[in-house]
Amino acid sequence: MDDRVLQNFLGEDGRLRVVPTKPWKLMVVLDHLAQRFEPGRRYTEAEVNELITTFHPDYALFRRYLVDHGFMTREENLYWRSGGTFEV
Repeated sequence: MDDRVLQNFLGEDGRLRVVPTKPWKLMVVLDHLAQRFEPGRRYTEAEVNELITTFHPDYALFRRYLVDHGFMTREENLYWRSGGTFEV
């Protein structure tokens, strides 16, 4: 099901075409975006913005979504992945 949701919202280049309005679909997209962040690594805000920009131009919106929905944590101007699915 998640793959189908992603196919509907991502372009062939992997960039988000449209921001989902349904909360559960947004969670699928955010989980996909969170996969771009290496677990255990700390990121500066600029690094987070740079990674998000490769996915969607509104990096501030998606940075906030990632933190607000528990996919990332922010403390002392550093971010790290704290949620989402992890590949083994």
